[in-house]
Amino acid sequence: MPIKKLDNIFRPKRIALIGVSGNPNSVGGITLKNIVSGGFQGVIYPVNPKHEAVMGIPCFPDVKNLPKTPDLAVIMTEAATVPDIIKQCGEAGINGIIIMSAGFKESGEKGKLLEDKVKEQAAQFPEMRVIGPNCLGIIVPRLNLNISFANGMPRKGHVAFISQSGALCTTVLDWASQAKIGFSSFVSIGNAMDVTFGDLIDYLGQDTNTKSIILYIESLVNARSFMSAARAFARKKPIIAYKAGRFPESAAAAASHTGALVSEDDIYDAVFRRAGMARVFNIGNIFDFTDLIGRKRIPRGQRLAIVTNAGGPGVMATDALIAKGGKLVSLSEKTMQQLNELLPPYWSHNNPVDVLGDATPTRYTKAIEIVLEDDHVDAILIILTPQAMTDPTGTARSVAELSSKTSKLIMAAWLGGASMKEGIDILTDAEIAVYTTPEQAIKAFMTLSKYSKNLDLLYETPKEVPVSFSYDRKKIKEKYITEIFPKAKILSEDDSKLLINDYGIETTHPQLSRNEDDAAKIASEKGYPVVLKIQSPDIIHKLDVGGVALNIENEEVLRAVYHTMLKTVKKKAPEAKIEGITVQKMIHTEEGVEMILGIKKDPIFGTVMLVGMGGTKAELFKDRRLEFPPLNERLATHMLRSLKVYPLLEGYRGSKPKNIDKLIEVLIRLSYLAADYPEIQELDINPLIVTADDVIALDARIVVDQEILGKNIPEYAHLALR
Repeated sequence: MPIKKLDNIFRPKRIALIGVSGNPNSVGGITLKNIVSGGFQGVIYPVNPKHEAVMGIPCFPDVKNLPKTPDLAVIMTEAATVPDIIKQCGEAGINGIIIMSAGFKESGEKGKLLEDKVKEQAAQFPEMRVIGPNCLGIIVPRLNLNISFANGMPRKGHVAFISQSGALCTTVLDWASQAKIGFSSFVSIGNAMDVTFGDLIDYLGQDTNTKSIILYIESLVNARSFMSAARAFARKKPIIAYKAGRFPESAAAAASHTGALVSEDDIYDAVFRRAGMARVFNIGNIFDFTDLIGRKRIPRGQRLAIVTNAGGPGVMATDALIAKGGKLVSLSEKTMQQLNELLPPYWSHNNPVDVLGDATPTRYTKAIEIVLEDDHVDAILIILTPQAMTDPTGTARSVAELSSKTSKLIMAAWLGGASMKEGIDILTDAEIAVYTTPEQAIKAFMTLSKYSKNLDLLYETPKEVPVSFSYDRKKIKEKYITEIFPKAKILSEDDSKLLINDYGIETTHPQLSRNEDDAAKIASEKGYPVVLKIQSPDIIHKLDVGGVALNIENEEVLRAVYHTMLKTVKKKAPEAKIEGITVQKMIHTEEGVEMILGIKKDPIFGTVMLVGMGGTKAELFKDRRLEFPPLNERLATHMLRSLKVYPLLEGYRGSKPKNIDKLIEVLIRLSYLAADYPEIQELDINPLIVTADDVIALDARIVVDQEILGKNIPEYAHLALR
């Protein structure tokens, strides 16, 4: 649907208020008051058969009797009446709808069915666009348009705020008023039945009055639309996201390590990162960061200098910076020499630069100038505390003047109360972000730094990767879809390994034995030492039930272990169907690093990939990174470098560097497998051993989405990015 249709909602000339009453404290009464007092210059049509007039404005019994067709209808009636009202609006040619009424899917199954009816009715009118239901409304300050039941009109500004929570909207309006932040648009989308975050990012991304976009997200429905819109505008306009509900207990039923490791919040983190967005984790920090990012000075890196008139706050800022992975820059010899000449002999002689409590505005400013000229410095935080000889207002004036002469990011933390107010106002007017604590400033700076890295991924054009894909993908896929996938929901280790091996990922080759004699014969052919593993479609983690035995040196030990394993597994998993025990060659990996590679199909964002520290402790340490397939060299490398285990791959404390190039190739190969198979619900390669020479999958598991087998799934429909 063309986003131009949203003009009916955001630029209406005639508005119908359906269900408005004479009660000034009702949703309708407050909304009508806001429209009138906000200065709306268009025509308002109250619609209510019980009233002749509301607030002195003539009232109409229904939309069919309106003098002219409204651009927008705002519905505030009982939920049960909404489907029929939508039909009436459509037949009357009204194409813009805001449904403020509650009682839909947010209220349970009955409400969900009612919302489905509303959606069905709206779908009968292709030109119609709907915001809501269960929403607060919209505000466009520049147009004096307040179609909401919030209190008052916010300042005019350049920040667009889009929220699923109406209650949060009113809180944010209060915060913004105190922080002197204005809005280009303020949108409560409620249940987002029709108009989604993606639609609004598209629309506001093209609005010249909008410079940045803030999102409060509870859930998303159209992943591809959202990511496409965000990626299209993230380069031009910062998009800041807060995701509520980060820790749902959804991993308990996972059928693989990957399933347990990939939480909903991990996926959202990957979404925001790949879309070039900034993520904040505290709703109170949204405007701290918005204030900073609005300065349009994105630092080249994380190298921060701190100038302060007290040691304690400088230490607080340093602690916060290091804790969040930032870097306190080492000042150049030239800078140190100049500071030595400027400052008293007992200054800090380090970064943070303590200019001491008796610093005048002139001393402060000269020290800041010297630090800003250092090529090693990406940004500067200026901290001021109220001491007997401090001049917060004069220092603020000097810093404000200096800010206009540099392209580097300047942040300020003016600590204190009433004595700081005038200085803070001066800095704010000079478009310098001001904070009340050092930690607050550092949080905003580190969010900005991560945002800068996310933008870097959008700009990156990777070189071609020298990976040869000589397999017959069509033939392999036909075999698996028709022969292998229908066998079981959880494939055997052998079937799982065959598929990844077909994609060029080296594996061990287990053979299934039905008894001790079979196992002894297979082991003799493969050569000792060998590994025994129980095979059962009902056992997820073999080790937990005694179903794995390593480094078996001879036949005598093999027979004993075989017998013991069957006995132990039957005792620990009595209901499990035992198909036999597999035998495979033991791979000695003393110098190898255990990794995990995985795939998981998310119901909203489709297939995602995982790489991380593997082995039996993978779920304990949770050192992993997610990304969306397909991958290229740049993305695969970025995934690996983000891991805590990465130094082990590089070669740690005298150990040989591992074959990282081969691991990157394996990641790319797996990403193509992920792109080719919407039928895969989960895939685990754990452990994947990475040595100085080889990368070998020692175990693999595939969980099949059997519900879609045989269905005509459009190619790549399971991918959020294409």
